[in-house]
Amino acid sequence: MDEQAVRDHAQAHLDALVAGDIDRAIQDLSEELHRNLGEIMAMLPLPLTAADIESVTMGGSSYTAILHLVGETEESRLETRWKERDGRPTIIEASHIHVEPAPLAEPDADDEA
Repeated sequence: MDEQAVRDHAQAHLDALVAGDIDRAIQDLSEELHRNLGEIMAMLPLPLTAADIESVTMGGSSYTAILHLVGETEESRLETRWKERDGRPTIIEASHIHVEPAPLAEPDADDEA
C-alpha cells in the first residue's frame, strides 16, 4: 500500500458518498467501524454535495487522509486513518476535526467614538 493507493481509494470512497451510494462507501470501512456504523454516519453532513481530499500523509504503519465534506447546509472535515486489510486500503479510524471559531476582532480605538 502506498500514498497513491490510499488517495485512489479515498477518492472512490468520496465519490460513492457524493453519489449517495452508502453501500459502496461502507465497503472501505474496517470490520470494527462496521460495528459502529451509526456513529460514522452521524459524522457526515448528508446528503453530500461535494467532497475532496485535503491531504494524505504517512505516519508509522498507516496513512492519514484529511477529507473535506460539504453537505447542503453544513460542512465538516474528517481525519481518516487507513491501513491495508485484505490486500487493500481500509479506513480503520475516523474522527471529526474540530475547527475553533475565529476570535472576534478587537474594535479599533477609532471605532469606539
